[in-house]
Amino acid sequence: MKIDAHQHFWRLSRGDYHWLTPDKAPFYQDFEPSDLLPLLKENGIDGTVTVQAAPTPAETDFMLSLADDNDFILGVVGWCDFESADASDQIRDLAARPKLVGLRPMIQGIADVDWMLKPALTPAFETMVETDLGFDALTLPKHLPNLARLIERHPALRVVIDHGSKPDVAGGAFDTWAQDMRVLASNTTALVKMSGLVTEAGSDWSVESLKPYVDFLLEHFGPQRLMWGSDWPVCTLASPYRAWCDATDQLLEGLDEAEKAQIWGATASRFYNL
Repeated sequence: MKIDAHQHFWRLSRGDYHWLTPDKAPFYQDFEPSDLLPLLKENGIDGTVTVQAAPTPAETDFMLSLADDNDFILGVVGWCDFESADASDQIRDLAARPKLVGLRPMIQGIADVDWMLKPALTPAFETMVETDLGFDALTLPKHLPNLARLIERHPALRVVIDHGSKPDVAGGAFDTWAQDMRVLASNTTALVKMSGLVTEAGSDWSVESLKPYVDFLLEHFGPQRLMWGSDWPVCTLASPYRAWCDATDQLLEGLDEAEKAQIWGATASRFYNL
């Protein structure tokens, strides 16, 4: 089974995608399940995990309603205000909804690089462990040392690092990212999404430009800790859906079929309890 472990939908009329402004064409339009389904069929993808794109409970409700109406949406990674006094109650309520499989604060857009370590967030993380929800870490390379500290505090928290933590592929930045990711690979049980890399590489990306980063993740995390995602429709800034699927086949060609199956679906199914 092939699973796209990271994709988005949005409907502009809902009004809570504050980052999504008219100057962000071609993104400034609706992206619905009917737009994605033909791409899934064309590329042999059996199901998806839909991930939040707005920091509101209403958007999480919206995604869950789409999941109810579309069987190919196997799980939803939603949003909750981790700093709220009733965050634990909110998380328990969300965990009771069948297709809610994880939560994602939008860490990359929070000015305070130490935000995830705030003591006020401890109840939310403890409740995520209690309810067995996955934590999608939407981090940049600068956040990785703090992510390691967070996981040390909450070793039972199930964590997946979105987009390989967005290394600067276009700028050729590698060493510091690799050093911090190596610590997470060795000292934690964190998983990594093999997604979003084409966007970080830019419109002139190539398989060769991505290969050092993917090879590093394969070496240090291994197939059982990697899951594939498209990051559609964000990926279309740099690559059509089909081109990223084809590039992935090339990047994984040195693996055996069992290892490829982990990355293409089994890791995501296991992590998200799909």
